[in-house]
Amino acid sequence: MVDVVVIGLGAMGSAALYHLASRGVRVIGIERFEPGHDRGSSHGTSRIIRLGYFEHPSYVPLVRAALPLWRAIEKKSGAALLDVTGVLEMGAPDGTLVTGTLRAARTQALPHEVLDAKALTRRFPAFRPPADWVGVLQPDGGILAPEPAIHAHVALAKAAGAEIRTKETVRTIEAHGGGVRISTDAGVITAGQAIVAAGPWVKTLLPQLAVPLRVTRQAVGWFAPKDPALFARERFPVFMLENEHGIFYGFPPGQNSAVKFAKHHHEDETVDPDTGARPMSAADEALLRSALAAHLPAANGPLVDAQTCLYTMAPDGDFILDRLPGHSEIIVASPCSGHGFKFAPVIGEILADLATAGTTRHDISRFRLARFG
Repeated sequence: MVDVVVIGLGAMGSAALYHLASRGVRVIGIERFEPGHDRGSSHGTSRIIRLGYFEHPSYVPLVRAALPLWRAIEKKSGAALLDVTGVLEMGAPDGTLVTGTLRAARTQALPHEVLDAKALTRRFPAFRPPADWVGVLQPDGGILAPEPAIHAHVALAKAAGAEIRTKETVRTIEAHGGGVRISTDAGVITAGQAIVAAGPWVKTLLPQLAVPLRVTRQAVGWFAPKDPALFARERFPVFMLENEHGIFYGFPPGQNSAVKFAKHHHEDETVDPDTGARPMSAADEALLRSALAAHLPAANGPLVDAQTCLYTMAPDGDFILDRLPGHSEIIVASPCSGHGFKFAPVIGEILADLATAGTTRHDISRFRLARFG
């Protein structure tokens, strides 16, 4: 009998495991693969952290809370996890990306600068924005290292007393004697509570969850720049851009000297999480190259590497952080919808709060299951 079992040790589960263990909670973490695996949503060498949240200003306080927690994890683990480069978000002035980013920046008093197309090109010459575009530059955003972040949380959790079980698959989660009974392919565990942070497999494990979560496929490419001088860090920050086809995002060259580039939601293709992360196709590459050719031609060189991952989408694109209705001993953690990684340490703190105190100082009203009726 333990206090809490955390199911899934990706971004959110590993952080929850660490926060619980650091509070002295008897906790077991179960991962069906290995932490940092490439079958879900928490891999790919880089993730964006941004404060001017175009989705909704209510996310900004959580990003602010996450930033010092990322630095604390860096200090405790000795791992470099957060690289501040600034974030440039660009598109039509009346588009979703620019209007949403400016609304968040102004509502939350975030430092930012608005650039017209000419000023944007002068400062960041790799980009080719249409004449009517504007850019919003935020100095505090940057890049997170996902796999090292997960490994750091897991290692610190283990050092604090957590039990880690990998390559173990959970079969069922059932209410049992005021707690939960968890059956895996290795045996049975009883616990006071379960936190289900299993990403694309949340619905498989919790069929009674009355929310139509969709698992979608995301394809990402790394492209060799034609003129590497244009992509030095001081001339090329993390970026997002919105054109008539959607929102794209990318990163300055990393260890492979290539520009990472992808389309947010890609083709919004619903897939089976056990089979859906198939490799990059010619059609996937063509979709990305069309945007590169139009707006970032100097990055439209040879494809150096490619990966796929999975988004777990709630119908409204927001997170789910709540107890399962009718099963208060089960906490559902699906803070994803394709934009969750940056929040991992504060979500871990929130999940630990819910499991130990039943409440949290952070505002998570937007993420309650009651919004679905």
